Order: sequence, then C-alpha cells, then structure tokens
Amino acid sequence: MPPTSNPTLRQRRLGAELRKLRERAGFTVTQAAAHLGVNQGRVSMIETGRSPLSADRVRAMASAYDCSDAALIDALAAMTGRRQRGWWEEYREHLPAALVDLAELEHHAKALRVALAVHIPALLQTTDHARALFRSVVPPMRQYEIEHRLTHRMKRQGILHRDDPPPYSAIIHEAALRMGFGGPNVTRGQLKHLLDTSELPHVTIRVIRFGTDGYPSTGQSFDYIEGPVPQLDTVQLDTHHGGCGFLDAEAQLSKYRAVLDHMESCALSPAASRDFIHHLVNSI
Repeated sequence: MPPTSNPTLRQRRLGAELRKLRERAGFTVTQAAAHLGVNQGRVSMIETGRSPLSADRVRAMASAYDCSDAALIDALAAMTGRRQRGWWEEYREHLPAALVDLAELEHHAKALRVALAVHIPALLQTTDHARALFRSVVPPMRQYEIEHRLTHRMKRQGILHRDDPPPYSAIIHEAALRMGFGGPNVTRGQLKHLLDTSELPHVTIRVIRFGTDGYPSTGQSFDYIEGPVPQLDTVQLDTHHGGCGFLDAEAQLSKYRAVLDHMESCALSPAASRDFIHHLVNSI
C-alpha cells in the first residue's frame, strides 16, 4: 500500500504503539529493520503512521518484538488498513483535523467517560444549544463555519443511538447546567434533552453540585475514550469549538482515570442527578 502524507490520529497511534513495542524489545530502528527485512526508512514511516500496514504485518512485527500480549496484538491488527471513509471524512476540508480525528476516535471507542465543568458535553448538546455556544466564540465564526461545526457535532452524537452504542458516562458540574446559552427556552430544552438521554440504558449522567467538598479538577474539561485494550485508551482535552489535544502516555492515562474515579465519588447518583436536573427545569 502506498504511503500517506497526512495520517489520521488512528494511524499515528498504531505507529506509536509499534514504536513502543520496538523500544520495549530493546531494538534500534536499524536492528528492527534487519529483523523485519525492510530498510530503516520503512520502519520510520510505519512508526509515524505514514505507511499503511496489513494485519499480518503487524502480527509479524509483534512477533519480532517478542510481544506476547495477544489482546493488544489483536487490537493493533484491527487498526490496520487504509483510512476508513467514515462520515467524518467529508469534514476534513472544512474543520480542524483534530475534530475529524476525534469523531473517528469516538466511532471506534469501547466506552466513553466525560468530565466537564462549564459546558454540556458535546454528545449531549441540542442543536439550539450548540448553535448558541458556537455563536459565543471569540473571535466570531462566520455562519458557514458554525454550520459545519454544528452538523459535525450532531453526526458525532450518532454513536449514542446506533445498534451497538458504547457505554457513555458524563460527569457535569452544576455550573454547566446553569450557563444559559441561548436564553431560557434553549436552556430548558437542553436540560430536558439531558433527562431524556439519561434514560438510555447505556448512558449515565452524574452532577457535581456547587459546594461539593474536595471537588477534584485538572483545570480543563476532558473526554476519556477507552480503546479495545487499556493500552489504547486516549484522553482528549476538550475545547468545544477548535482543535483538540490528545494524550496517550500511560502516566497521563493513569492520572485521568484517577481523576474520573474521584469525581464520580463526589457526584450525585444518577437518580439524584435526574431529580436535580428536573428541579432546574422547573425553576426556569
């Protein structure tokens, strides 16, 4: 398969994981090339995601690197091939590449855990709320930019309504529920949408109230996207309207898993969260 000059996040992640396997085996690029029967340039292109691979090639590389983790090898083999032409590809010329990569990442996720302090999670926003949010961006977006982002965001929400939806857990601070983007009618509709969505069997919504003692925070909202194996998890630092930052080092993943667990322990139960959102709806 010919190389690509613009690999997706998923392709870059596959290359990075193969690099980790090589380094764990104690091989230099030169030694790996000799073991695999390719030149050093090919190894470098593989590890930067610019050289598409077959599943058989990935398994051969894992064997050469003495990797015995069958679950990880199967997961890496499943990431091979050329770029999937998912619905998100139609936005590649109109939106930042990171937003397009995020949609692909969500599509393949085993589960999603989200923690937000000021905004409603993107996958739980109504059209009216999202439009009001985009209109508040500084500097202002042009109307066509708003519409591209809006339709992209609504299509991302399709993963919650497909036949095999991933488990989705959102921790939302009370501040986000009270922001009021778009005015009372939009806010009321958004809160009702949260209540409706929380009734889906695979969706869990928890609220952290003002005044909660020991509220943990990293200083930024984030999504924790679970891969088929823990080594392939990803943290996405959320910006809602622009680019995204992605983290995948094990130390970073451990940190954000711990933060999520702590936040869940501080949040209301799902039932109490629904009661609280009901209260907010009735107070508007």
